[in-house]
Amino acid sequence: MIGLTHHTVTLGPRTILRDVTFTPRPGELTALCGPNGAGKTTLLRALAGLLPHTIHPDPTRVAYLPQSARSAWGLTVRQVAELGRIPHGDRRTEPVDRALHLCGVEALRDTRIDRISGGEMRRAMLARAFATEPEVFLLDEPTADLDPAAAHDVMGLLRRTADTGKAVVVVLHAIDLALRYADRVVLLRDGRIEADLPANQALPNAAALFGLPYGLDPTPRLLPPD
Repeated sequence: MIGLTHHTVTLGPRTILRDVTFTPRPGELTALCGPNGAGKTTLLRALAGLLPHTIHPDPTRVAYLPQSARSAWGLTVRQVAELGRIPHGDRRTEPVDRALHLCGVEALRDTRIDRISGGEMRRAMLARAFATEPEVFLLDEPTADLDPAAAHDVMGLLRRTADTGKAVVVVLHAIDLALRYADRVVLLRDGRIEADLPANQALPNAAALFGLPYGLDPTPRLLPPD
């Protein structure tokens, strides 16, 4: 299993991650949460072996989906999903067909990727990750560009995927999705892990991290009379 132990990442003059220890766990969905610039994406890239001084995991066992994943080529949705088979060096159709179905883009299989919406493209990219049949999913903002119902659909899929024994790590800004679907919430600020908690215990810490109120409103507002 991949992981980081007391890991620090310095890019140019900036230290992005500071003494971070984190290991994804099989059968668990972990949400990485924190303000912009906290180091969430860098942590995910370090796990994927994309940064200097990190271990390069077996690409047949780890699927990494960056937030900026796009395809400007004239590929069809199915051809994009087939890219997930490259690490295996085969052209098996069953994993691709299953991934298209799971990610809700089966009806778009023959549509060019540059002729679908941003949300549909996000699902197509997710299908590429599923077609790899990995043991570990590393997904940066997998619900970006999705409407609320579609976001819940994707998070439900990832929840079920973790329940099959896969390790799933997602970067999320939507705390409500993290609390509802994750087993574990890792909160980052300024490149450090501030808390690593079961999701059902993470709300007070998450609220404090983002500077949001938590608890009973001390000045409740009454609805005006009809």
